[in-house]
Amino acid sequence: MLAALLYGQEDLRLEQVADPTPAAGEVVIQVGAATTCGTDLKVWRRGGHAKMLKPPTLFGHEAAGVIVAVGAGVSNWQVGDRVVANNSAPCMECFFCQRQEYSLCPNLTWNNGTFAEYLKIPAPIVQHNLLRLPDELPFELAAMTEPLACVLHGVARSHIKPKDRVVVLGDGAIGLMFVAALADTSEVILWGGNDHRLEIGQKLGATQTFNYHQMTDIPGVVKELTQGWGADVVIEATGVPSVWETAIACARPGATVNLFGGCPRDTTITVNTEQLHYSELTLKGVFHNTPEYVRSALAMIASRKIPLELLISEKRPLKDLEQVFHDMKARQVIKVAMVCTQD
Repeated sequence: MLAALLYGQEDLRLEQVADPTPAAGEVVIQVGAATTCGTDLKVWRRGGHAKMLKPPTLFGHEAAGVIVAVGAGVSNWQVGDRVVANNSAPCMECFFCQRQEYSLCPNLTWNNGTFAEYLKIPAPIVQHNLLRLPDELPFELAAMTEPLACVLHGVARSHIKPKDRVVVLGDGAIGLMFVAALADTSEVILWGGNDHRLEIGQKLGATQTFNYHQMTDIPGVVKELTQGWGADVVIEATGVPSVWETAIACARPGATVNLFGGCPRDTTITVNTEQLHYSELTLKGVFHNTPEYVRSALAMIASRKIPLELLISEKRPLKDLEQVFHDMKARQVIKVAMVCTQD
């Protein structure tokens, strides 16, 4: 089969590799659509990911498709089932899993390789994070289950109250998904650097949007909008250390700051200890998702109540993958649905 392999920093190659064969407890799916992700872009630019993969490796982690092979002992799935698989599953046995802190499981089973014609799903994911799709749900929408699950996990960890004023920093797919997930219950103020993406943010329910290229004093503007106090909740969705610091500066006393965007390894930020202490700020890092939010995300996508199709800039064949990543780097596209089956 044709598959994408990451060899290092901005070194992505399409190669012919052996078709996967399922071992006991595993299934293989034919990829109907694989969506690109900001995390994929960061991994491509940095040449790896400390937790999820080490090059050379099959690449990509968001996909939906049809089961084409079933391993021994798999009883609840059969060839022809339309499914989406999360890119991980917790072990369900460790210290953290026993406390239902599944995203902290040190034994997470990771799975990469969605930018390919076929994808093997490891047994723990088949057991805990493989979900059946409604017949009418397009594969490219279903493939966004994983990032939306991360966002819903982030929302839950932010302890947002009804009518809270929430600032979202970042107009990538994750920031826009936060807007979509929060718009019904909160006043969401979105900051980004791209007017087209900010327009999509408005369509997804942002109360106000600002381009930081034109309004550079982000904390100042946030305080003007909030009677001088700052936001109730701030969500950082860029993975840039300086923006982590900006997020903290936007927070009112007693606020929660969700530092959601993953920064490069070994980076640091500076925190004003007086503000942190006397303003009783909660600074929270949130990572990945859990089986609960994987299911909630698919249910939200399947309901079609949120027009997440706005996040898919285009569909492209797998042979265009390298160009797609250059387009993402240039911020010309948000998410691209890669059609991996060959004619």
